[in-house]
Amino acid sequence: MLSLLLKIMGFLRESAVAWKFGASEITDGFFLAFAFVTLTVTMVANGFNAVFLPEYLKHRRANEENTDKAERDASGVLNYTFLLFVTLSIVLYVTADWFVPLIYPGMSAATADVAVEITKVFFLFMSVIALSGMLESYLQALRIFVPTQVSKLSGTLFAVIFIFLFGDAWGIYSVAYGFVFGTFLGACIQFYYLVRGGFRWRPTLNMDKRFLKTFLLLLAPALLHSSVGHVNVFVDKAFAAGLSGAAVTYLNNASLLMSIPSTIFATTFVAIIFTLLSERADDQKQFQNTLFLGYQMGVMVLLPIAVGVFLVGESILSFIYERGEFTAADTSAVYDALKFYVPIIVTQGLLTISVKAMYANGNAKKILMVSSTTIIVNVVLNWLLIDPLGYPGLALSSALVSVYYFTGITLVLYRGYEKSEFIKLVAMFGRVLLPTALMGIVVWLLQQWNVIDSLYSLWKLAIIVPIAGIVYAGATFVFYREGFRRMVDLLMKKGSANS
Repeated sequence: MLSLLLKIMGFLRESAVAWKFGASEITDGFFLAFAFVTLTVTMVANGFNAVFLPEYLKHRRANEENTDKAERDASGVLNYTFLLFVTLSIVLYVTADWFVPLIYPGMSAATADVAVEITKVFFLFMSVIALSGMLESYLQALRIFVPTQVSKLSGTLFAVIFIFLFGDAWGIYSVAYGFVFGTFLGACIQFYYLVRGGFRWRPTLNMDKRFLKTFLLLLAPALLHSSVGHVNVFVDKAFAAGLSGAAVTYLNNASLLMSIPSTIFATTFVAIIFTLLSERADDQKQFQNTLFLGYQMGVMVLLPIAVGVFLVGESILSFIYERGEFTAADTSAVYDALKFYVPIIVTQGLLTISVKAMYANGNAKKILMVSSTTIIVNVVLNWLLIDPLGYPGLALSSALVSVYYFTGITLVLYRGYEKSEFIKLVAMFGRVLLPTALMGIVVWLLQQWNVIDSLYSLWKLAIIVPIAGIVYAGATFVFYREGFRRMVDLLMKKGSANS
């Protein structure tokens, strides 16, 4: 529920930005700068966390009689990583004037001024942003999930508060200042609950050399892998920055809506699944059953959402953004990109499960082998699609890359399994398609009804979404009862994968 509230607050932040600043070169500059924040958060959440959690659990099990040693080593990892980000923060702040225009060579002068200065603000506090992400890993290892969501909520909430309090005086910079302040406050909240949960931080760099060596060997490819996705983001934004209008803002607003379902799925279902995968890595049968459960939940949750977003996405965008300086024409421009982004809703959520499973198995290097090729594929597709389609072509390129990436990683993951496991996965996709198709038909018919079509976007959604949910749940119960019951069981038992 907190994860859902966080996403609602994220919409509130973007809605406030749209209301106050519209879609312009200024907002383009802010979103270009914010890409560095998302890179930092992703590197920590998807890189550090993916390696630290399974290794820490193994290390703690191996030192059950000496828990003090395990906690000391965990403190050492935290301290080393924090110092690394402090160093990076200083270096990147000093060099921002040079490399931000290098990454985004097509920026206009107004966009460049905003992008460079806000990037400096984020780099100055990069260590705080990274610390907040690292503490999430430690809390998750102790099965403490709520403070992390509260922390993320704090950064988003204060970004909105600062817009209303200081937007006139500080302009678009108020969003950055509010985000940094809220993130610092959130890190303090996380650290308090980590200590309260039994973890004792130690100001030490002394730790078990074998544990450090294993951690670093896995961390390097994990950080590289987690960076690959955002290298693609930078590639997309570099192409978009050279286009006229507010292409960066349109792509950002579309990708935000597209990312919501998979992000919620990752912070709820996948958090449970990854912990179970890490605990069951030594039992292949249980590991495979848990992996299939993750895919099953992902397809059942994300596929109908993707169809729904494609059908009613323009109404959703209108309700979120269309007010103040953000016009109906801007909404239509965002939807043009969103239509092409839709497949990522499914592939990104399922890809998270594939990647987490490979980390739990210690196969981080194989992930990097596949993910690194996506950069080349993305550059080529961007180059081919941007001329005939404009900025929506960049969205289509991202979708095609995501499909390619998920397919490649999943084939590598299943290579060592029996063929029947992969056939079971493909068959499960087919069984979810029928309930999803029935739901899509009902939504399309409702949209053709003039009474509903003439309503304000919020009221239209308030009618269509519940009906779509009821139709899908009912159709799933009838045509795929096994999956329906497993989802209910997972939610009711808070992570049991034995049903």
